[in-house]
Amino acid sequence: MIFEKAVKLKNGKECILRNAEPTDAREFLEYFELCHAETDFLTTYPDETEHNLGKISARLADNKQSEGNVEILAYVDGRLVGSAGIHMIQDRDKLRHRAEFGISIIKAYWGLGIGNYLTESCIECAKEAGYLQLELDAVSDNESALNLYRKYGFTEFGRNPRGFRTREGIWQELVLMRLEF
Repeated sequence: MIFEKAVKLKNGKECILRNAEPTDAREFLEYFELCHAETDFLTTYPDETEHNLGKISARLADNKQSEGNVEILAYVDGRLVGSAGIHMIQDRDKLRHRAEFGISIIKAYWGLGIGNYLTESCIECAKEAGYLQLELDAVSDNESALNLYRKYGFTEFGRNPRGFRTREGIWQELVLMRLEF
């Protein structure tokens, strides 16, 4: 799936949203590690990822060629500052209507509207791909993210009180949300 768009942020700067390319693998890995080190709201810690340049490059190439998966990168002043994607839950007849949505943004760029643009873009891509439902899990303490998802029509359909367990042994409740088309 091909995607590219220029948008204006709340601070007046331009943000370029575009498909991730296999050549973005090194920059994406650095970005991924930074984002995952900055917040406890994401699924993994930066040191436990199985990412390497070869795997990331191959995944980004597959996503770009896919009709159902997409990874969109957000650039400000030439720097990768955000990423969002949709991925089919599973390629089975009973599940092909569902896709998982994920998003992350470097903390210094929170509050500028990048999350809005990435979310809108992924919803647009999901509809174009023919999905009937987008799904996500969000940490219940992450009010900014929950508000963003609700703004775009995602509704809660359950909670997992022991969804994440931090390295410190603290449970993080996950809010299960979906958006139906």
